[in-house]
Amino acid sequence: MLKVEKLVAGYGKVEVLHELSLSVPEGKLVTLIGSNGAGKTTTLRALSGMIRPQSGRILLRDADITGLASHEIARRGMAHSPEGRRVFPALSVADNLLLGAFTRLTGTRGRGRGRGDVQRDLGRMFDIFPRLAERREQLAGTLSGGEQQMLAMARALMLSPEVLLLDEPSMGLAPKLVEEVFATIARLKAQRITMLLVEQFAAAALDVADFGYVLENGRLTASGEAATLKNDPAVRAAYLGQAH
Repeated sequence: MLKVEKLVAGYGKVEVLHELSLSVPEGKLVTLIGSNGAGKTTTLRALSGMIRPQSGRILLRDADITGLASHEIARRGMAHSPEGRRVFPALSVADNLLLGAFTRLTGTRGRGRGRGDVQRDLGRMFDIFPRLAERREQLAGTLSGGEQQMLAMARALMLSPEVLLLDEPSMGLAPKLVEEVFATIARLKAQRITMLLVEQFAAAALDVADFGYVLENGRLTASGEAATLKNDPAVRAAYLGQAH
């Protein structure tokens, strides 16, 4: 579904990612773990067009999307739930969700998804996230941190994406809310939604993922089945000591 080949990216003259290669098979959940500053968020920003790669290739269903603008990548079917949630605080929950479907309402993505389907999917989001259904007319800025995270994830899903990028969905949340977020991710996985998850709680990420990569200083240092990585002594020592 998603293939990244020798990706080099950064900010200005600072190179953060050094020939990064990874893949996310269709219907699978892949996680990218690593310490702060390893380049995890930069990876997702490069994939979704927020920053332009310096070299390498990004393939979505074998189509080269390298260097496309964010809105074009969204039209191709990649949705990004960013670090820090970034909901529209002055808009209602329902309006935030409809904005997630903006490219479906204003153009075609090649799969015939129409306006009627958007309304159906809005109802589906309220089924997946019942707390959002209770607050559908509430301003997003008045939601709790956990509710805003649910909204950010649901807004990305409103694109009806081929691939969903999740950047630190547990950041800043209390432990109970972190459990709720990961329970939701597990439900999405059960629906075979293709996901690439960047997460600070490595143990929780590896518990829910099918496959994992370890990123250190912009380079991949380990990869494998999630259960295998979780039991790797070096990974446990470096990343799982304080994860829950």
